[in-house]
Amino acid sequence: MGRTSPLLIIFLVLGSSFATYNVVTMLIRYGSSEGVAFSDGLLLFDPIIEMPAHAKNRKVSKAPFHVALTATDAPYNKWQCRIMYYWYKRQKNMPGSEMGGFTRILHSGKPDNLMDEIPTVVVDPLPAGMDRGYIVLNRPWAFVQWLEKATIEEEYVLMAEPDHIFVRPLPNLAYGGHPAAFPFFYITPEKNEKIIRKFFPEEHGPVTNVDPIGNSPVIIRKDLIEKIAPTWMNVSLKMKEDPETDKAFGWVLEMYAYAVASALHGVRHILRKDFMLQPPWDLSTENKFIIHYTYGCDYNMKGELTYGKIGEWRFDKRSHLRGPPPRNLPLPPPGVPESVYMQGSNLDSHHLANNTLVVVAVASATARNVPLALNYAILQLSTTAIEVDVNHQKAFVLEVTLVKMVNEASANIPNWDTT
Repeated sequence: MGRTSPLLIIFLVLGSSFATYNVVTMLIRYGSSEGVAFSDGLLLFDPIIEMPAHAKNRKVSKAPFHVALTATDAPYNKWQCRIMYYWYKRQKNMPGSEMGGFTRILHSGKPDNLMDEIPTVVVDPLPAGMDRGYIVLNRPWAFVQWLEKATIEEEYVLMAEPDHIFVRPLPNLAYGGHPAAFPFFYITPEKNEKIIRKFFPEEHGPVTNVDPIGNSPVIIRKDLIEKIAPTWMNVSLKMKEDPETDKAFGWVLEMYAYAVASALHGVRHILRKDFMLQPPWDLSTENKFIIHYTYGCDYNMKGELTYGKIGEWRFDKRSHLRGPPPRNLPLPPPGVPESVYMQGSNLDSHHLANNTLVVVAVASATARNVPLALNYAILQLSTTAIEVDVNHQKAFVLEVTLVKMVNEASANIPNWDTT
């Protein structure tokens, strides 16, 4: 059997490496492979992962939405609301924004000391004991009351939460009778069909009509949420009363209740993965609108994420239950190149390109003595290692972004230590 030409081997290695580089660069740029698709040989990206065909035409006129979040008067909730409102004001009048008015729906039943700082409507909590220790059950009841008593000028409403930070100006992502929502990987109606059917009978259609969402973030037409909210409240209470459902859904029970209530009214959502990101699992703020800092973010002093383990450096909102975090929080410890502080895909592409060329050089240099299959395997393993390294850097960039935004807000909000 004849020997393979060294020039052919080098050519194949170079070709495969550049193809791999292009694909990996796209994956890194857009965060994950889930938003990348192939069509007629072309690589495409679309953050809208499910949208009715007739709704894909871009609207030409602005459709402002009212920003509404539910909150308690607990110190833990207050400082998050203050940061959220600060960044709302920063982004509201920026180009591309369709953000309208703002309301904090305070479901503690009485005014608090932020009434003059944040536009607020006070509503009643559920009767004592009805939430069964699950305070989130107050959210649908709060929306029911607010929608009944408030005068809302905008046609649309964004249902938001205190631990949301607007990274950039938010346009109206909804389209007519199709609200826009963020798809949560852990909301899986199809996998829980037996339980879902207790509240969504077969005559209403397949379980796939229940979207994998919660109530937030959602941009929805006002008349639709007025219909859905009472059903959302009732389904939430019924789910909590059912031991099997309560055990299965746990802390996301109210999210499932909103998804079911929407489906009962025949409302389907446009699922937007670009609506929100959740550090430390999401790696980039590029083309995203909201940071949701619900998870703890932990690093060791080498700047490495310590998944599932409290790090030597950490940012976790639950560390500040009794009052706001101090001003000027320390940034994650250094442990990656200085260029990691830069935002955008240019950093990642440049970094990956340099390392890919190194891989190509090593593979080409060994081409004469190493079988082609093994040579290609070395290339693939090296490229994977580079992707992991770049993703680590992007996670670090995201943490820097989050902490810097918290620091800016706390530095500019008067009487920050107020509880």
